[in-house]
Amino acid sequence: MIHIRNAFTDDIPIIRDIAYKTWPIAFRDILKPEQIDYMLEMMYSPSSLTEQIDIKGHRFLLSFFYDLESNNKESGHRECRYIGYASYELNIAGSDKTKIHKIYVLPKYQGSGCGKALIKEIEKIALFNNSPILSLNVNRNNRAITFYKNFGFKIVNEENIDIGNGFLMEDYVMEKVL
Repeated sequence: MIHIRNAFTDDIPIIRDIAYKTWPIAFRDILKPEQIDYMLEMMYSPSSLTEQIDIKGHRFLLSFFYDLESNNKESGHRECRYIGYASYELNIAGSDKTKIHKIYVLPKYQGSGCGKALIKEIEKIALFNNSPILSLNVNRNNRAITFYKNFGFKIVNEENIDIGNGFLMEDYVMEKVL
């Protein structure tokens, strides 16, 4: 069973671990290795993640399950396995939109329902906060476009974003009305 909890700055090592295990596989056919390395450092350095959480107001969620195979004999607790994360921002720029900034699931667990659970949780939070439109950017060559379309997102725009160092993000903007 997949569980979801809020993440905080203490969880930055977990978020980084999942990102560094997911990105090279997710983007290997889309981006050059140099761009993947650059973007990982730009978006997932400890200082960048701290800024996103503490200053920019991005909220992070972690998805996990309890490993039924593990059992700490002393405490009786089962080991927690983190398998994905998402970040979002409510009412972005004073609008009624919630922006999903990131959503990644370890390759081994893609198709497990983890991504769906993360989006459902963000939907619930967005509606509770009177933010009935979800928005996200996705690379125009990313297989995840199909996932988002199956989830009710529609392409509403294209953006080319200069991220520095000679790299460009070529994205679709997708939205879903809740």
